[in-house]
Amino acid sequence: MRVAAIDCGTNSIRLLIADNDDGVLTDVHREMRVVRLGQGVDATCRLTEEALARTFAATEDYAELIRTHGAQRVRFVATSATRDAQNRQVFIDGIRARLGVEPEVVSGDEEAALSFAGAASVLPGLGLPLALVVDLGGGSTEFVAGNSAGVQAGISTNMGCVRFTERYLLSDPPTAAEITAAEAEIEDNISAVLATVPLAEVDSLVGVAGSVTTITAQALNLPGYDRGQIHGAVLPAAQIIRACTDLLQMTRAQRQALPFMHPGRVDVIGAGALIWRTVVARLGVLTAGRVDSVTASEHDILDGIALGISRQD
Repeated sequence: MRVAAIDCGTNSIRLLIADNDDGVLTDVHREMRVVRLGQGVDATCRLTEEALARTFAATEDYAELIRTHGAQRVRFVATSATRDAQNRQVFIDGIRARLGVEPEVVSGDEEAALSFAGAASVLPGLGLPLALVVDLGGGSTEFVAGNSAGVQAGISTNMGCVRFTERYLLSDPPTAAEITAAEAEIEDNISAVLATVPLAEVDSLVGVAGSVTTITAQALNLPGYDRGQIHGAVLPAAQIIRACTDLLQMTRAQRQALPFMHPGRVDVIGAGALIWRTVVARLGVLTAGRVDSVTASEHDILDGIALGISRQD
């Protein structure tokens, strides 16, 4: 069965058209565009006309690609920015009109489960005792602990690279005071996660989504963005933490000059790096050093959405 999945987040909208063979996805077309749907949502709780226009234009292009490639079933999932927006109905109506399907505005728990399913589909190591998958997005970050039996515990937090850039990291580069204020809230979020997800008990850490994969590209010093080298890369936690610090301290001009940096991430990757640095370091402490490496996955909620389509009647 040929399926089409769209993941519409706070920063980007992504399309996956794939053939499904008994739960194994074979990519036909995979694409990402930065539309910044969540621009200003953290402060106003509303989607702007400009952000809606960018997102609708991308959706129209995706609809044409879906028709061209003959996808039999389509699923559109919207996450953090749309959950927070008081005028989300304008978005829902606009997507339905352009795509012909009802967009799903999923809960944080659903988002967490989809992210785990996507990562688990291509990383056999997640069948080991207890893995933690962290989906670091633009408006939210999901923490999901699970194994071959599925999700054991998960939670979504209201921290993400767009949200924290708009809330804290306003200078270029960020000031020490801005970083300290953001770090305090990140630590508070991680402490809240502990009430639901047994972080101290996990045996491995997997990071997904654009901030994590971009940080991995920095850690690997890649000459360009290479999904093949990033996916499945297992790097020492210390190496990831150094890469995060480097990106956080750079000016936007310096980030823009990096050969692997997507233009739509230049202004927000500092906040993503700060969140990821804090999560990786805190997990090392909580596990008494047992989790001392980080795995990056290019497969995430988008793959989880596509896999979910194949199970529908």
